[in-house]
Amino acid sequence: MPFNLYYGALKGTSHKWLDLAALFGRVFPRNEVHRIRYFTARVENRPPDFRQPERQAAYFRALETIPNLSIHYGQYRTRPTQMLLAKPRRVGPRTVRVLKTEEKGSDVNLASYLLLDAFRKDCEVAVVVSNDADLKTPIELAVDELGIRVGVLNPHPSQKRSLDLRPTFFKQLRSGPIEASQFEPVLNDKQGEIRRPDGW
Repeated sequence: MPFNLYYGALKGTSHKWLDLAALFGRVFPRNEVHRIRYFTARVENRPPDFRQPERQAAYFRALETIPNLSIHYGQYRTRPTQMLLAKPRRVGPRTVRVLKTEEKGSDVNLASYLLLDAFRKDCEVAVVVSNDADLKTPIELAVDELGIRVGVLNPHPSQKRSLDLRPTFFKQLRSGPIEASQFEPVLNDKQGEIRRPDGW
């Protein structure tokens, strides 16, 4: 579950304080959720929103209160790069220098653990929360070579579903279960209180 979930279903909403255990319990009520792997990267402290890392850290602490959940980190990398203007003027530069931020490693980590869990027979069914066509091969290998069922829970609008992915089954993630699966506003862990960030 890399950044597909955030950008596909949570960004711009007030439902980012998402309890993944509660969500999967609602979406798959007949299944026992054995393990949740969350694939992400720590955001950088950069303008215009300098509080983004603080909010993300609070959410990671909230996720860590779920007993069967583990967080697997990739990396954010920011570098200056020259890019073409979408609508350049007739006279003037055709490119602009920008800071490009890319999240690296989460998809590779997801694919690796999907195959590892399948190889170890650590699950009968795996569900990938993503719409990324790059996961086509690991999903096919897990199904065809390692004999487990792999579903895709698509967090993006249904019309944007990747047709390259060919899982055993497919489900569309809808707003209702997300809205109903929010953490309590205040949680507790060994460090003390964890408060839902404003606007979440």
